[in-house]
Amino acid sequence: MAASWSPSGWRDHPIQQVPEYPDLAHLNDVEQQLAGYPPLVFVGEAQRLKTDLAAVARGEAFLLQGGDCAESFAEFSPNNIRDTFRVLLQMAVVLTFGAALPVVKVGRVAGQFAKPRSAPTEVIDGVELPSYRGDMVNAMEFDVASREPDPSRLLQVYNQSASTLNLLRAFAQGGFANLEEVHRWTLDFVKGSPTSERFEQVSGRIGECLEFMRACGITPENIQQLRETEFYTSHEALLLGYEQAMTRADTITDDGGWYSTSAHMLWIGDRTRQLDGAHVEYMRGIRNPIGLKCGPSLSVDDLLRLIETLNPANEAGRLTLIARMGCEKVREGLPPLVRAVKAAGAEVIWSCDPMHGNTIKSSTGYKTRPVDRILDEVSGFFEVHEAEGTYGGGVHFEMTGQDVTECLGGAQAITETALGDRYHTHCDPRLNASQALELAFLIADMLKTKRAGNTANLAQAS
Repeated sequence: MAASWSPSGWRDHPIQQVPEYPDLAHLNDVEQQLAGYPPLVFVGEAQRLKTDLAAVARGEAFLLQGGDCAESFAEFSPNNIRDTFRVLLQMAVVLTFGAALPVVKVGRVAGQFAKPRSAPTEVIDGVELPSYRGDMVNAMEFDVASREPDPSRLLQVYNQSASTLNLLRAFAQGGFANLEEVHRWTLDFVKGSPTSERFEQVSGRIGECLEFMRACGITPENIQQLRETEFYTSHEALLLGYEQAMTRADTITDDGGWYSTSAHMLWIGDRTRQLDGAHVEYMRGIRNPIGLKCGPSLSVDDLLRLIETLNPANEAGRLTLIARMGCEKVREGLPPLVRAVKAAGAEVIWSCDPMHGNTIKSSTGYKTRPVDRILDEVSGFFEVHEAEGTYGGGVHFEMTGQDVTECLGGAQAITETALGDRYHTHCDPRLNASQALELAFLIADMLKTKRAGNTANLAQAS
């Protein structure tokens, strides 16, 4: 692969979802600046994530991947980063209890600033302008200056990502993730809700376990895993000029090869997975763990060819297939893909994205996602894997720690008329903390039921 691939090779392939920059000289100058900047993540961290994901592929761990739909410059604050991190910690605790497995935590954060669009332009009141593609490219305001792609935004993405990563590392390793702090992870606006009450029950059980362990001399002070956690970052690899600029040769470890240093994990979206396309060409050559979104239009043949292209060595932990079918199609559309991958002996992780296939427009005009549809797709995803004898190893979703009203229903019973109360997303609707916890408990219950069934089967067999 090394002889036939280079970080710039994608430029010779057809490409989708590319903004039209009016000043290419400015773009080239910015990309050259980025190429000289320090890496945002380190090769050893990406390798460690791949090892953790290999355990998921073997059914020995579970992947929790979540975060903002599209990060923004306006909402950048330490409080927002902290609150999203603490919700992910809550979800991980719930899932660990349900699955009795380690949970690999990967955030959609510190780089998720660009979004694919269904059309390159949009029309409002007879005026046609370029579509908003995320703060990495242009601004939301509907005027000529705001919608013009600006290369300087790439530098702001780098700087904000660096600051976010710095804070996340401090939270993960500086005491905030200490299990003895579990009672403090619940956000104020969630307290008193049914999901909060369930989480408090879990927290109480954890507290009892920690008290017993402390009596036995096992404390967070002498056991690193009780006071710290591993937390990784990810985003969709959409703007390949930025990704190329952040690609570095591994000169430190014995692994060798090229790594993206913009995030620990990157994924290919459902709109950019063309076999001969630029995004597949770039992603096949980096050694990071990568993901591939699998929508209802993906054929079995194309999926198998993509797996062979992206993971020719069949390396466990390298490739995560992220199914995004929609609740109405998952039970029919997913089984043929799962069967084909199983028959091919491909070492992959299957993860469920229950967000993107369940977007609707409310009667009040807001783009939204009903929580019951999200939960139904998750249920369908695990039902398919149970029927096929395969392992549904993860979930990939869009959420925030902010008190938003963007997704319908859930324990808070958000109605269509309430969507406008706190609809803050810059792109797609996100689950709030209460709704995200509700999703975690659903998954935990299913994993616990499956675990109990496996235990019973082993007892009968013996």
